[in-house]
Amino acid sequence: QVHLVESGGGLVQAGGSLRLSCAASGIDFSGETMGWYRQGPGKQRDFVARITSDHSTFYADSVKGRFTISRDNAKNTVYLEMHSLKPEDTAVYYCWTLWGVFNYWGQGTQVTVSS
Repeated sequence: QVHLVESGGGLVQAGGSLRLSCAASGIDFSGETMGWYRQGPGKQRDFVARITSDHSTFYADSVKGRFTISRDNAKNTVYLEMHSLKPEDTAVYYCWTLWGVFNYWGQGTQVTVSS
């Protein structure tokens, strides 16, 4: 079955950087689109970034120029490098993939950006 496991979240000061990882199993990783979503306190879950099987990327306007999504197919892992972090980036970050006709989600990892 599909499993997505995030790691790398934590507490960081505004302006700092953090790198999230998502280890995937149960999918043909190299052939699938992977991405990241986030859900802040009292907010809906919003799209952050995605990367396709051919390594095309797309970002939400709120993170464009600050975040970078990448993938290592040999490790079945997708990354989200976050720079110039802002307090409004505080959220639970979820790894995502589309496998067949279903969306799959990781358990989430907390990112807290202090002022």
